[in-house]
Amino acid sequence: MSIFQIKQVKSGAVLWTGAADDEKTAFDAMAREAGYRDFSALPDTIRAHGLEAAKLDLIS
Repeated sequence: MSIFQIKQVKSGAVLWTGAADDEKTAFDAMAREAGYRDFSALPDTIRAHGLEAAKLDLIS
C-alpha cells in the first residue's frame, strides 16, 4: 500500500490523504469517506475543476 493525496486541480485544496493500493482505489476511498458509494457517484460539481492523485514518497 502507498500513501496518496488527492487535490482539486483548480484550487489546490487537499480533499483526502490516505493509504490505497493504487490511484483508482485512492479516488474510491476518498469518495467513500465523503459518504458516496465510490468515485463515480461523486457529483459533477466536485469533479468539475479536476482532481489529481499524487503518490507521496515518504521516507522514514
